[in-house]
Amino acid sequence: MRALVCEGWREFDQLELKDIPPPPMRPGAVRLQVAAAGISFATQLVVAGKYQRRPPLPFVPGTEIAGVVLESAPDVANPLPPGTRVFAVADWGALAEEAVVDAVHVVPVPDGLPLEAAVAFPISYPTAGSALLWRAKLQPGQWVLVQGAAGGVGLAAVEIAKAVGAHVIARAGAAKHPMLLERGADAVLDSALPFKEEVRRITRGRGVDVVLDVLGGDAFDEGLRCLADGGTLLTLGYAGGAIPQLGVNLLLLKNIAVAGVNWGAYVGWSPGYDRNVWAPACQGLWRQLTEWWAAGLLRPEVHAAYPLAQFREAMAEVSGRRAVGRVVVRPGQA
Repeated sequence: MRALVCEGWREFDQLELKDIPPPPMRPGAVRLQVAAAGISFATQLVVAGKYQRRPPLPFVPGTEIAGVVLESAPDVANPLPPGTRVFAVADWGALAEEAVVDAVHVVPVPDGLPLEAAVAFPISYPTAGSALLWRAKLQPGQWVLVQGAAGGVGLAAVEIAKAVGAHVIARAGAAKHPMLLERGADAVLDSALPFKEEVRRITRGRGVDVVLDVLGGDAFDEGLRCLADGGTLLTLGYAGGAIPQLGVNLLLLKNIAVAGVNWGAYVGWSPGYDRNVWAPACQGLWRQLTEWWAAGLLRPEVHAAYPLAQFREAMAEVSGRRAVGRVVVRPGQA
């Protein structure tokens, strides 16, 4: 099969496209024909050896899959029939024509949802969902500030917050504002400008109940000061700046909280987290998300799709911050 192979820690553009044997089947797993796989800032960190988890070398990168079931291991309970369209989380191995993944992380794709768009459901939507629903316990009528709102996780957060019945302030580049308003954002702010005073004006001086931050750096610091009394900042990543250094006295003075959110922990990527223990909760969240999609409340956005051979062009859209929604590659296409 054709696959991207990482043989040593390096830049994403230095990966090689090779012919390698298909991955072996293992207990509790499902073999998938990969129709589409996602790439993101995190993919770059993994192949550079800078992510919190390092796969064993050599490996095929990629963790987000949409495709078709080929076979299931004999010990899989209630296996999905071959040919079933699914999305799945992989430990790695998505950027290839075939992948073997844990059955507990394989979910049928609803009729009518294109496979390329389904790439947003293994990680982007549940990252935002676990943050807003599990950690922040978002309620109808609350205010949410979404940093990096046009990216895969940010756009998912805008839609999920609106599905809950919350009010959303979305922060992104000015060119992306019309799309965010069309997706339901109540207000949009330019990511190139200071925003604390605008947030205060929009919320009539109160501030927001939740900040969802995927950027870090200065955006984190200013976002923290946008919180209302009792509010929570959700820190999910640092795509836009340095890892913040937090003065916890500010939390005490303002009666606010900062909560870390790592969806990868729930799917077994972190020490001490058993994917089988968390599988029922993850499956429940995926079920809620697909129900919201069926109701028209979620609209996964595919910015661009590339054949696997054009993996460098695909990543350039991500690293150049041109993407609105997700960039995917299609391993089955020459």
